[in-house]
Amino acid sequence: MNVPVAPHGRALPILPPQKIRGLKPSLADVIEYRKSGLSLNWIVGCPLECGYCVRHLFDNFEMKVPRRLMSDEEAVASLVNHKYFEPHRTPIQLLNRATDPMLPVVKPHLVTVLRHLDNQGLTNHVLIITRWRVEPEDCAVLNSFKNLRLTVLVTHSGIDNEKIEPVDSNIAATSLRTLYDHAERYRTVLYWRPIVPGLNDTDGHLERARELSAHAHATVFTGLFFRKEIAAYYEAHGLPLPYQDTARRKIMPEAAEKRILDYFRTDDSSAPWGALFRKTSCAVAYAHGEADYNGHYGVRELCTICPREQIALCQSAWRKPDLAEVTEDARELGATGTVEVTERAIIVEGLDEPPRYYLQHGYGYQCHDRAKPHHYRQHGRAPIGWKAGNGTTA
Repeated sequence: MNVPVAPHGRALPILPPQKIRGLKPSLADVIEYRKSGLSLNWIVGCPLECGYCVRHLFDNFEMKVPRRLMSDEEAVASLVNHKYFEPHRTPIQLLNRATDPMLPVVKPHLVTVLRHLDNQGLTNHVLIITRWRVEPEDCAVLNSFKNLRLTVLVTHSGIDNEKIEPVDSNIAATSLRTLYDHAERYRTVLYWRPIVPGLNDTDGHLERARELSAHAHATVFTGLFFRKEIAAYYEAHGLPLPYQDTARRKIMPEAAEKRILDYFRTDDSSAPWGALFRKTSCAVAYAHGEADYNGHYGVRELCTICPREQIALCQSAWRKPDLAEVTEDARELGATGTVEVTERAIIVEGLDEPPRYYLQHGYGYQCHDRAKPHHYRQHGRAPIGWKAGNGTTA
């Protein structure tokens, strides 16, 4: 695969204002609040061409050469001065929607931003997601940051259909081992995704994932994010559609999860599934020896596969927030209707994802939209592949 390499000492060009104005507004906005953190994406463009990439949603899948939207220093300022950013608390994601942070032309800018954040003494969680090459010298740089709680999540699917995923999964597997072998201050997570029944869930695929999980501090598994834009790409390129329907949430059928859990089950009563997790933040928190910052402990059926010591840690940190305080904060953010605090989550109306995630990370407690409920056992996934819409066995 032809991957651009930066000439020595040469920075990525910054797109001129007229080019930025031509981008989809959601792509031109360098900050997006996602469940796993406040996401900073000041570089766009990627040559890796994974067919299921979320770049389809931003209308820039054909942009193969990375370009900056602003300087690295401006990107840092945009993040730390953002209205939802709180030092030492807000989890951060870097370059996770429009490029791969470990591409040779992108990596120097990633390091610059990390250095600026670390030099400010920030201890926030920082998540970096890659499927590209990571070398021992990269690990030395990642180990040099003294304050940030850094996690590198290595995406590995095992998909061998080159039309869907042109990148050889062995690249990610090698990077995972390299990261794990050299980890000192950072942690590495096997990001096993997307799992699609009939495509990459054979016994061989499951065995490969289980073997790779021994080279990570934690493993998280998840399904396919299959929106209409991605489905349109599949159809236009003659690719087999993995599902007949699209969904706003990731698709992980009930039978697929059961098969994975059956395969990973061990005789260790303290950790029957090892360090396997359903949610990204759970895996990141476990890898750092902390309680989950997304408050998933409130959704107890999520915890059924977690190691006992992690369940105890999350339980000790989990506090049901005061309704009056939550209501006041939610109202300031624009919430309408009744605010409710259940044993599982804060329930609000009239708030988009960013303010909900702001509340969630601020309280360490799940925050859900009343109009988009998280049904029992579905864990916030799409209803496709479940026997009943509410996650029951009915």
